[in-house]
Amino acid sequence: MAQPLIPADLLKKSDKILFIAHLALGDFTYLQNCFQAFAQAYPHLKIHLWVDEVRRTSDASQWEHLKKYSLYDWVVSCPFFAKVYTRTYSPQLYQESIQEAQREDYPIVVSLATLRPHLYAGLARNISPRGFVVGMTKKMKFFQLHHHLAYKKLDASIPPYSVSKANPQHITDVYANWFNQLCGLDISPADRFPFVRIPDQWLRYANDQLAKWDFKPGAGRLVFINPYAKTKKRCWPLDKVAELIAAMTKQEKWRDACFVVNAVPQELDNARKVIGSYGLQRTQLFSAEENFFQLPAILSRCDLIISVETAVMHLANAIHVPVIALMRQKNPEWVPFDRDHSVVITAAKRSDWVKEIPVEQVMKEL
Repeated sequence: MAQPLIPADLLKKSDKILFIAHLALGDFTYLQNCFQAFAQAYPHLKIHLWVDEVRRTSDASQWEHLKKYSLYDWVVSCPFFAKVYTRTYSPQLYQESIQEAQREDYPIVVSLATLRPHLYAGLARNISPRGFVVGMTKKMKFFQLHHHLAYKKLDASIPPYSVSKANPQHITDVYANWFNQLCGLDISPADRFPFVRIPDQWLRYANDQLAKWDFKPGAGRLVFINPYAKTKKRCWPLDKVAELIAAMTKQEKWRDACFVVNAVPQELDNARKVIGSYGLQRTQLFSAEENFFQLPAILSRCDLIISVETAVMHLANAIHVPVIALMRQKNPEWVPFDRDHSVVITAAKRSDWVKEIPVEQVMKEL
């Protein structure tokens, strides 16, 4: 067995550790288990987390939206983080956060950033000039001397991961391996199952919202459809969503079903126009505009979730609701974790976007 990257005696005598990561909801759905396992293995260590905003901008008109990133609601609620840095979305706040972190004088800093890892190697060392710094690395091209110089600032490094096309590993295997390399931590497959603890107030919110929609318990199956992802390559057209709902309600099994169509806040007005134009019955639009936990709370009340490859399909596993996932052929490591309660529909060709998946294929899997 390889020697852990962080010396055992350093972990034992240190009082805190800083992890740096650029996180999306899907990332955290699985990384959360690793942080929890680390906290259990080293209860004397205070775990601090730097959530770096890759969309950082000097455009002040975007700050309010970035400030309310729903991931923050989830991360700050986790009991195993003693401190979370979330003010990194503007250049000024980014510099202020660096100065705040420098004052902590961290004995250990670990960067789990896979995008532009050389920049995060520099950030980690800037935050902790005298500490033990671990970071991701990436294969360099001969002209990328500045990358090499950045990686020299690390005391230890985690090599980039690759996915076998023949036998792809799951992203949870990748994350568990990172923590095994860091400190010899062994996270079993059972301990990698995603979870989300939904506060009671948001469960009550879900019940109240469904009652306002007149979606009564037992009146008909409740189906949640999410066609949105951060990139267009992973989105499914709203017209196909409407076509799917119409096709489902023609079947005896789904005749009385109620449908919740998820929309990201910035697309909500357009979704109202498109979905509304079809005159669908027992169909409501939803967006978690107030708090992240609105989303898993509503999901937890559903009988089936149909989602493109984004956080919703991973959260479906976390709240133990069956899911049909619409995915591209790329990134097979990101399929839902719970294979017993997940169906994956993959676009026909590797170059295809999710929008190429036909409604008929979803109906067949139903």
